[in-house]
Amino acid sequence: MTGRLRQPTGRYGGKSAEERQAERRGRFLDAALQLFGDTPGFRATTVAALSEAAGLSTRQFYEEFRTLEDVLAALHLQVNDWAETAALAALADARHLPLAERADAIFRAYAANVTADPRRIRITFVEIIGVSPRLEEQRLQRRSRWVDLICAEAAAAAACGEAAPRDYRLAAAAFIGSVNGLLHDWRAGWVDATLDEVVDELVRQLLGILRPAGWQPDA
Repeated sequence: MTGRLRQPTGRYGGKSAEERQAERRGRFLDAALQLFGDTPGFRATTVAALSEAAGLSTRQFYEEFRTLEDVLAALHLQVNDWAETAALAALADARHLPLAERADAIFRAYAANVTADPRRIRITFVEIIGVSPRLEEQRLQRRSRWVDLICAEAAAAAACGEAAPRDYRLAAAAFIGSVNGLLHDWRAGWVDATLDEVVDELVRQLLGILRPAGWQPDA
């Protein structure tokens, strides 16, 4: 298959071609969340199985995607977008709060979103790993967005005297690794703690980075 098939045009059943295409794409992604994020997983799923789960044909699959890897790539971005939207909404609501409360609000919203469905964690932290150089680059690019968010908020806090002034990029990268690892292990049952306790620990770690021993916030 060298390219996707030509899309239908015109209206049918009261929907435009664009609306029908978006609906089909959403059904394939919903089916992929189930098959990739649960059983049998990305590597054991076929185009035929995904199409059947979506209630669509393989011909319709190739109208939307070239390969199953394209589906995984789109699903990985979607899951990250959901979590990012939740975190940014919490940040906007907590902008007026002190640093510790802002950090708590952001990570509580992020953790609640990403752990609400265990399939999302598997897509983000398991299925995406080692598939191809292309998906590895995408995974690292999305991680970089989280690093950028932490660095931006750290810089803003430092400018207000709430955090120590420094270059936070290395520390932020290390912290994101801790977030991903701890949430994955908690969902897998390897960490004996509640989600609130996990978030509390992450917030303590972040505040320890932003406010190292011996440093005091400005009055």
